[in-house]
Amino acid sequence: MTDYDVIVIGGGSSGLMATINAAQQGTRTLLIEKNPKLGRKLLLSGGGRCNVTNRTTREDLITHIPGNGKFLYSALNQFDQEDIIAFFNQAGVELKEEDHGRMFPVTDRARTILDTLVDIINDLGVTIRMKDPVDSLIYDRETKRVKGLTTVAGETITANSIILAAGGRAYPKTGATGDAYAWAKKAGHSIERLYPTEAPLLSDDRIISEKLLRGVSLRDVNVTVWNGPVGEKAIVNHQMDMIFTHFGYSGPAILRCSGHVNQYLHATGEELCHLSIDLAPNETLEEMKQTAEEAREKQLTNILKQWMPERMAEVVCLLANIDATKPYKQLVHSEVDALWETVKTFPLTATGSQPIEKGFVTGGGVSTKEVDPKTMESKFMQGLFFCGELLDINGYTGGYNITAAFVTGTIAGQYAAWGSFA
Repeated sequence: MTDYDVIVIGGGSSGLMATINAAQQGTRTLLIEKNPKLGRKLLLSGGGRCNVTNRTTREDLITHIPGNGKFLYSALNQFDQEDIIAFFNQAGVELKEEDHGRMFPVTDRARTILDTLVDIINDLGVTIRMKDPVDSLIYDRETKRVKGLTTVAGETITANSIILAAGGRAYPKTGATGDAYAWAKKAGHSIERLYPTEAPLLSDDRIISEKLLRGVSLRDVNVTVWNGPVGEKAIVNHQMDMIFTHFGYSGPAILRCSGHVNQYLHATGEELCHLSIDLAPNETLEEMKQTAEEAREKQLTNILKQWMPERMAEVVCLLANIDATKPYKQLVHSEVDALWETVKTFPLTATGSQPIEKGFVTGGGVSTKEVDPKTMESKFMQGLFFCGELLDINGYTGGYNITAAFVTGTIAGQYAAWGSFA
């Protein structure tokens, strides 16, 4: 007889949900975690408030998970965003909806979510082992079944099903150091190239090296990533806030673009990726020109200030090669064209992003082609299941990654439990 029916390795968002769903089937379940505490990354999510999901349509959810979101269709048919909300409501956690469908606990504390999950696990009688890192998994090559694991301390623990929920490589201070990739490879799985997503971008642009805009924040601008020079073919665009830093660019719009930038640079071998900012995306060029014409006696910076910070207006004029103190009425046609082109497609370049360890989400991971999308079970090793960031799935901030974690964790937990009885 095995020591456990199901072992879950990793006590993050997906692992906690997997543990609950396995134990709810009546299994003897072990949750093993190398950290001294559970849910360290969960406590940091949503700015410490834990954005538990996003109340949006199925299609919109998939769109906001650009890294293999379509893999989740089968899982979402069994457990989706509304089920996540119902799960927490039934557990006594009241949620509230904020902008763009983001769902938070009314307490505004991620601790509320973590404590709720841990309380459920304890009530289910799950065995929890902390500060107990796993060394390797044991596979039976003849039957192609997982048999158990060995710990770094040298102990062997057997199980009928094992769920790998050990996370990716982003945010290593939470314990995410990519240990499970080796265990997956040993079972025959491919690991898709790891790259940073939701990470600030690095740049050698003049505005960065000369600190022309350091610390300047832009509200509700539209950032586009281009496949080649600006204006050729857009890869993606996001209308959100951004900020200029001492090393490049950051803020929500930039973070959402970062994974696409890294993928472009890798795929093309180029040293630079071109981006642009529409500094006033909610107004047409004609509307802006009309507004400027009505104030044609004013200096350019005074006109542009209604759409952007003054320092930004000064740099727009600098890039357009126009004296910022000029009245609008003194501009010649070529200067007018240069001014508005810079306002609507302010050029940036990025050389890449901060490293994966400084990103919040890992791009790449265990190939989704080698995992059953209905059950999260390995196609190569019976009884081996995957969930969370370890999989080659990544989404934008705003509740999308944790939704993928809760969904895949739920499905993996249920099927791992049912498979353990087979």
